Amino acid sequence: MHEKVVITCAVTGNITTREQCPVLPVTPEEIADSALLAAEEGAAVVHIHVRDPATGAPSMELEYYREAIDRIRARRPQLILNVTTGPGGRFAPSAEKPSVAGPGTTLVRPELRVAHIPILKPDICTLDLNTMNSGKQVVINTPSNVTTMARVIRAAGVMPEIELFDTGDIHLARDLIAAGELEGPGLFSFVLGVKYGFNADPETLFYARNMLPPGAIWTGFGVGRASFPMVAQSWLLGGHARVGLEDNIFMAKGVLAPSNAALVCRAREILAGLGAEPATPAEARALFKLN
Repeated sequence: MHEKVVITCAVTGNITTREQCPVLPVTPEEIADSALLAAEEGAAVVHIHVRDPATGAPSMELEYYREAIDRIRARRPQLILNVTTGPGGRFAPSAEKPSVAGPGTTLVRPELRVAHIPILKPDICTLDLNTMNSGKQVVINTPSNVTTMARVIRAAGVMPEIELFDTGDIHLARDLIAAGELEGPGLFSFVLGVKYGFNADPETLFYARNMLPPGAIWTGFGVGRASFPMVAQSWLLGGHARVGLEDNIFMAKGVLAPSNAALVCRAREILAGLGAEPATPAEARALFKLN
């Protein structure tokens, strides 16, 4: 176990709504301000999705990313920016003709899902490897699409954070490393507690961790009620931590979180009780070998 833990705050995601969580940041200014407050509580990394400011719906609009990132960089240039490339991979078959996309489909060419990365050059961006059921829809990340995205990310000089939702994703990651499409040993996140994916329990995390390439850096994080237990469990098994309104909107059963900063504060307190402390952005940059 390591004394310094890199805490990531996933600020808004693309599923949580304002109806569920009135304090959810939606505009680029709100997203940036929420990220900065989370950093004050100990987050060394902030994970950024963007929304349509008028509707709160998930967005892939370049200018929303640009504004949020510029606002963060202007005030905390050392804070590590981790930008999503997840949107654009969802498919909902129509009832009449399943081969035709129905309402809820966001599926686009893989190049479009990473188009913002070479322009904005965040420190890190996510690369999802999951093809799985997601509610009544499916998420599709084929090996060829993932390879296309990985090549764009690599050419931009950005570090991919590989998001893993089940064991098959780990096998795909290892194949991509062996093929030279990803650089090993890699930076990984285990997403725990999503229905039809990894269970959020110690046995699953232990098993998944042992499938990673030797020397990999990783985080295990839980969604919903598993969020805080997985903060502790990830550290106990040698990983780092992630919390945020993307993953969980509650401080306790029935008690809504007042902010992302409050979730980071709780994670920091959990880790302190175990003898760990949050890494600073500078320490996290050194660990990840970022400039």
